[in-house]
Amino acid sequence: MAVVELTSSNFEAEAIKSEKPVLIDFWASWCGPCRMLSPLVDEIAEERDDIKVCKVNVDEEMELSAKFGIQAIPTLVVMKNGEITNRSMGYIPKEEITALI
Repeated sequence: MAVVELTSSNFEAEAIKSEKPVLIDFWASWCGPCRMLSPLVDEIAEERDDIKVCKVNVDEEMELSAKFGIQAIPTLVVMKNGEITNRSMGYIPKEEITALI
């Protein structure tokens, strides 16, 4: 399944109202650990159709970043039924990402 770019305008429809659990990657293009984590998130998106994988560029979506209290990137947030169920800051290996879900 393709990665969905989240924005303030599509956030409710794509994340809050999703029937599947949602993995959200908060990232920025200038962030080294984000560039290391991004391919792992992309792999998970391709391998798993039981979850929705989304990304938020913190430089472009400051409102969403503030809403989630993002203080460091990369940050991964897992949502189920519109509620945050898990989160992780910094680079983590793929096995730990899947364990969050």
